[in-house]
Amino acid sequence: MKAAAINSVGGPEVVELLDVETPQAGPGQVRLRIRAAGIQPFDCAIRRGLTIPGVPAGFPRTIGNEFAGVVDQVSPGAAGFPVGTEALGWALLAGHAEYVVVPTDQLVRKPASMPWDQAGVFSASGQTAHTAVEQLKVGAGDTVLIHAAAGGVGTVAVQVAKALGATVIGTAAPRNHEYLRSLGAVPVAYGEGLTERVQALAPGGVTAALDAIGGAALDVSLELVQDRQRIGTVVDFDRAGEYGVQAISTQRSTARLSALTDLYEEGRLRIVVSRTYPLARAAEAHREMEGGHVRGKIALLVD
Repeated sequence: MKAAAINSVGGPEVVELLDVETPQAGPGQVRLRIRAAGIQPFDCAIRRGLTIPGVPAGFPRTIGNEFAGVVDQVSPGAAGFPVGTEALGWALLAGHAEYVVVPTDQLVRKPASMPWDQAGVFSASGQTAHTAVEQLKVGAGDTVLIHAAAGGVGTVAVQVAKALGATVIGTAAPRNHEYLRSLGAVPVAYGEGLTERVQALAPGGVTAALDAIGGAALDVSLELVQDRQRIGTVVDFDRAGEYGVQAISTQRSTARLSALTDLYEEGRLRIVVSRTYPLARAAEAHREMEGGHVRGKIALLVD
């Protein structure tokens, strides 16, 4: 099969469309013909040389952790996803390819109304955002500050927090302010003076904050939120320990993913794909991702 993979670490140019062995479903697994997959900053970090404990770091190495496709092979012991089922899910370092093999506890059925590009980018950032909102105990009456609210994680976090009854203030460049309003957030420009701008928007105070960008976001959050256990970061883990705030890692599960697809089907969660690339142009997708300022998500489409 074809896969967007690397034979060495480096810049976006090391991502190539390679011929790799087509996987076969083992016990309790199904194989899917991928229709679309998402790309994340994590994928770029893998390309640059990030290693994962317990995961072999040899080459060629496929990238990608979220996908959507059609089941085309079912092994004994794999129930609930017969051949022909449209599904979405996650798989570590396997998604940017024509086929993927996964256990059925890493899949949910794709909502019929969900386009393939949105389904392909749904799982990873969505589950990160849902995990963060849950761990920060966001609920009705809260005022939540979400940094980088127009990005992949931020877009979902805004909507999940709103669905729980919170008021959301989201940081973004001015060009994304109308977009944040469309999601239900109160937009605010990041940069110098952010603390004061947020205080003016939330005279009653900010009760929780989520950092999805790093850098000064944690400093501002510490100034605005009294309870440090209600400040979380999904990027700045080193400083999280230093300041006693939550370092939030995705807690993936089919229950969490099903909760998100339910919100989508209820019309309370919108997924935004700002750009699509064919699998053969995955290197360009990496380049755009690393350029920053991506609104929502980037999808790779597999023919």
